[in-house]
Amino acid sequence: MTSRSSQRKRVLSGMRSTGKLHLGNFVGALDNWVRMQDQYDCFFFVADWHALTTDYADTSKIKENSLEVLLDWLAAGLDPECCTMFIQSHVPQHAELHLLFSMITPLGWLERVPTYKEQRENISEKDLGTYGFLGYPVLQAADILIYKGDFVPVGEDQVPHVELTREIARRFNMFYTRKGIFVFPEPQPLLTPAAKLPGTDGRKMSKSYGNTILLTDPEPVVRQKLKTMVTDPARVRRSDPGNPDVCPVGDLHKIFSDRQTIMKVDEGCRSAGIGCIECKGWAADALVSILNPMQERRKKYEDNPRLAWDILEAGSSRASKVAGATMDEVREAMGMSLDYDEKHG
Repeated sequence: MTSRSSQRKRVLSGMRSTGKLHLGNFVGALDNWVRMQDQYDCFFFVADWHALTTDYADTSKIKENSLEVLLDWLAAGLDPECCTMFIQSHVPQHAELHLLFSMITPLGWLERVPTYKEQRENISEKDLGTYGFLGYPVLQAADILIYKGDFVPVGEDQVPHVELTREIARRFNMFYTRKGIFVFPEPQPLLTPAAKLPGTDGRKMSKSYGNTILLTDPEPVVRQKLKTMVTDPARVRRSDPGNPDVCPVGDLHKIFSDRQTIMKVDEGCRSAGIGCIECKGWAADALVSILNPMQERRKKYEDNPRLAWDILEAGSSRASKVAGATMDEVREAMGMSLDYDEKHG
């Protein structure tokens, strides 16, 4: 297990408890996390409290969904010996710091977060007029700052959240110092290249659109989903030339296929030398070659889910020690230390 003494920069990131992950989650974050765990001191958490911001009315699947997320992390190659994996609600210091931050965070800062209005408009079937939904960026800030993260890996759309975290850290440090020293460093966004990964209907891959390919989908399901995937709309007949640059299947090839296959697809599609069925078959081959090893690794933990849960509990224990030390500093800086003798001895 890496430690702060190793002088590695610390990275903090999390995923909501939404159940089994899909290829979009893998390409957008998880694949990058696996590479980062050998380079940084990584803390990755299952954000079960964040899941409540939109799914508060039914919590029956939260624990099961948290375990499914962890199983996919382990399947993708996250190693508990190389990173700390934990569950947010098992480290209650997150909630304490969130409460303290909520006391100093202006409402205007939260109302201007781009995803706030966007999600309220897009998730119209749920009542998101709640304190928890408005304030979830404050909880995000607590998640990051309680581990004094140096970097937060994000796509460009999440940069405003990191900037808000920096503003909250700055405001806390302005009000409260610990022996003349600021408690919180200001984390930096670590921009991750966002590959264009379409779902089976051509839109962004998302569970809410029902267009996903899950990391757990068996080979026959992957091949069937690829068969129904939309292609270049201008290619109506088999004899029509196509353009892989505007085809969702072409996008899959660019991410998952080897160079030789990409060249075959490019030449064959533009000349009408290959049909869409053949092209989709090659894309399915590439996906299956990536997913099969993941599913083999996952099976070990599926057969013994207690083993996976133990990894979360051990990680939560490690995270609690780091979070607890930070909260000691926070309380001292605010003059709210739990130790009476510190002020009055």
